[in-house]
Amino acid sequence: MRYLLLTLTLALATLLAGCDQGPTFTEAEPGEHLSAGEGTVTKTDQNAFSLPLANLPPSRRLDFSVGNSFFRNPWVIAPASTDARDGLGPLFNTNACQNCHIKDGRGHPPAADAKQAVSMLVRLSVPAAADDDLTRSGLVPEPNYGGQFQDAAIPGVEPEGRVRVTYEFETVTFADGHQVELRKPRLDFSNLAYGDMHPATLFSARIAPPVIGLGFLEAIPEADLLAYADPDDEDGDGISGRANRVWDRAAGTTAMGRFGWKAGQPSLRQQNAEAFANDMGLNSHLVPTDSCAPSQADCLAMPNGGEVEVSDSIMDSVLFYTRNLAVPARRNVDDPQVLKGKSLFHQANCQGCHVPSFTTGNDAAEPELANQTVRPYTDLLLHDMGPGLADGRPEFLANGQEWRTPPLWGIGLTEAVNGHTQFLHDGRARNLMEAILWHDGEAAASRDKVLTFDAEQRAALLAFLNSL
Repeated sequence: MRYLLLTLTLALATLLAGCDQGPTFTEAEPGEHLSAGEGTVTKTDQNAFSLPLANLPPSRRLDFSVGNSFFRNPWVIAPASTDARDGLGPLFNTNACQNCHIKDGRGHPPAADAKQAVSMLVRLSVPAAADDDLTRSGLVPEPNYGGQFQDAAIPGVEPEGRVRVTYEFETVTFADGHQVELRKPRLDFSNLAYGDMHPATLFSARIAPPVIGLGFLEAIPEADLLAYADPDDEDGDGISGRANRVWDRAAGTTAMGRFGWKAGQPSLRQQNAEAFANDMGLNSHLVPTDSCAPSQADCLAMPNGGEVEVSDSIMDSVLFYTRNLAVPARRNVDDPQVLKGKSLFHQANCQGCHVPSFTTGNDAAEPELANQTVRPYTDLLLHDMGPGLADGRPEFLANGQEWRTPPLWGIGLTEAVNGHTQFLHDGRARNLMEAILWHDGEAAASRDKVLTFDAEQRAALLAFLNSL
């Protein structure tokens, strides 16, 4: 009798294990190729990320082009005859949005001999004291260098210094013996112009992410995103995503963060305004400060481009542009290898954070963004990714090991658009498999599942990701 019970128990366990493998996909879902609903475009070359929404009417495409000009063209030093585009610096990282978001796509770490990091920036802060009020700032800036390291400056002002990236290497082995080398970046600062940094300074290197589909991410109802939050892991699946709560400058209150590597910005307008201020030293009504730290006297004494360097009309134009950048369609959605990879993606529970689809709200900022089924493969929530990816730097509610789930749409076109395949927040992963293998913390079980995949399964998983 005991033998019979044991046999039945083992049989049931085997059956349950098989059921736990996740779905098997043998055909594409209806409309699955439409990553951004009616706004999806079909271009797949180096300009694939630079198109307006497919459903944006001709009467509104001129506004898109105007915004594109302010996003693409460089800002200049004040005073200048080009007074609509002057005020750069005095300290900055780059002089145009497009220099970081290359072709509206992904930045990359600097080469070993690069004099400036350009499309990678380094955020700075120091640990907060018990009585620090972080409601509005979310962090404490480094005393001499502020919240972001700027390695470029206008004449008459010294850049804050230089940052170089070097790497340490380790090897990860799959169950079948296949090995992958991973690299972990190390930041080295030199030529510091404004004194030593605080000994407890926290550093976070970040490459510029693609700017496609941002209007759709802003249009997903907050309740739909929060439905995936499980901060106490009540369902026991090991995933405990939570929303960041950040300061909304326009509303004068806290709001859910959606944008930035740690979901530190609540709206696309504020994300843009903060980028103008921190990356290019350009103030606006929303962010009225420039990039000078209080101790940088020469920087503070330089002329500016007016009380408001980025006018409300320019900010509106850039906002319209960034809201209405389209997402390319998926490719090969019916391909058997892609479908197998999709099944493996779900079997590894990757969709637990990279949620495939949402429907945007009917109150979206633009009518073309409303009521669209979009497939961004993100939940926009914070997840603990383990010590390997940790920057140790809190930002509002995000701790030093938490990152917002990055959208995956368009990721398979990275090489076509940007000429490289460097991923994760600091560009350490040189391909998608390396990016997967850096997953830890809440994603450790998913990574460990992938480590059991054989060569054929690995190829299928990558085929699926490259179809996105």
